[in-house]
Amino acid sequence: MQRTRHSAPVLGLAFVAAFVSLVPLWYLVTQSLSQGLHTFSEELFQQRTLTLLWRSSILAGSVTVASVVIGIFTAWVTTMSGLRGRTFLTIAFSLPLAIPSYLAAFAWVSWLPSITGFAGAFIVLTAACYPYVMLPVSAAMARLNPVHEDVARTMGRNSAQIFREVVLPQLRRPIASGALLVALYALSDFGAVAAMRHEVFTWVIYGAYRAGFNPTRAATLSLVLVVAAFALTFAESLVRGKDAGQARNSAARTRRKNRSLRSRLTIITLSISILAPAIGVPVVMIVGWLNRTSTRGIDWTSVWTTTAQSFVNGSATAIVTLLLSLPVAWCAVRLRGRFAAFPERLTYITHALPGIVVAISVVYVGIRVVRPWYQELPLLIFGQVIIFLPVMVASIRAALEKTPVSLEEVAQSLGTNSWRTLLRVTLPIALPGIMAGSALTMLAAVKELPVTLLLRPTGMNTLSTRIWDFSTISDYAAVAPYALSMLIVAALPTALLGTLSAMKDGES
Repeated sequence: MQRTRHSAPVLGLAFVAAFVSLVPLWYLVTQSLSQGLHTFSEELFQQRTLTLLWRSSILAGSVTVASVVIGIFTAWVTTMSGLRGRTFLTIAFSLPLAIPSYLAAFAWVSWLPSITGFAGAFIVLTAACYPYVMLPVSAAMARLNPVHEDVARTMGRNSAQIFREVVLPQLRRPIASGALLVALYALSDFGAVAAMRHEVFTWVIYGAYRAGFNPTRAATLSLVLVVAAFALTFAESLVRGKDAGQARNSAARTRRKNRSLRSRLTIITLSISILAPAIGVPVVMIVGWLNRTSTRGIDWTSVWTTTAQSFVNGSATAIVTLLLSLPVAWCAVRLRGRFAAFPERLTYITHALPGIVVAISVVYVGIRVVRPWYQELPLLIFGQVIIFLPVMVASIRAALEKTPVSLEEVAQSLGTNSWRTLLRVTLPIALPGIMAGSALTMLAAVKELPVTLLLRPTGMNTLSTRIWDFSTISDYAAVAPYALSMLIVAALPTALLGTLSAMKDGES
């Protein structure tokens, strides 16, 4: 891929953003080695640690495979199936992003108390994660030029062979990026596995931190997750390979397919079988909770105030994360050399850490470095930025990769400097993808729980903390108004995300 010349200021900003994401490592290394290297080795090589690694890997691997399959299918439905209403379908398949994993898990347990352990965690996490694959894959699918498929068809290939031999190879990069985000999410999730009582790394780490009797073991286990994240990131870079540019053809003509009634019914049935467990069960259960009686009345003033606070927090997190992500993604896409891609890889390293670990790490930094910010909004935003930086970087990178370098070269040949080219050429073209990444980050920040619980200013409540407070005492009637408000608030950026994804490539 052609790239612009090296830019030291942008690369410097990218490394600043990357080092921000590595703040938790300072705490983890300090804490894990606090009792000496021998104790660290004993904690690391316990049979218990290997068992947790195996259970976490099986869950993350299963969720990733299932999410990739479902994500590719839903992307195909919205772009290549020929069904009408692409915007509606994209929004519908994106709606699981609006439901926090812990809320979905509580809904499933409330409906089927017996669905616990691996099966429950697998269902909830797969439903929560497949949109991370669907969104980048659907964007790439919509830009594929059907001429390659037509050539394969004239050579006697059937539809299944064309999809496997022609379409999928061109989607390797978005599939790899989405799979990486899913795997890291599955490794770091706490809410679903805790509600389903499935003992993996995150649950044990949370228990060790909460008990307070063995922070060294908790930090050591967290470092294992960091190594796992590094291994996954390296594997993704190998699978991604070099960009040959097959999928970026903005002149690709629109597909028009006249499918039989039976084929359309089959697609609709499979789509419903995906949406029913992903959004049907949580939404139906939340509405049902509204009809339950509670020992406390509903304070609607508190609901509105809490909703507004969550919206403000999510917006601030999205803006700060966007500003930090731009130079990282720019260096990864446009600059030459190993150092250019290094900041992007660094941002993924701590993405597999549980939110509780990131929160405690930021508390550690806040007390020792930025004491005036402790239990203030800036430190809360800082902690959330660390968690969501990789998601924003991946979104912006995908948007920049679809921006033709030739247009930037033409602008520079006409005397426009690099910064003006960025503002007047590159960013406007990449704007839909950037807005989608911002919406995704805001959505994730509104749902985020562990960092908010530990870092929120005294007296401040958000939708996630109120849901958690009432869920822990099984007062689902009190949970209902906050859960419903979260669904509405989270549905707004989700709808924007789906609409932008559809509008970028045209409504069919």
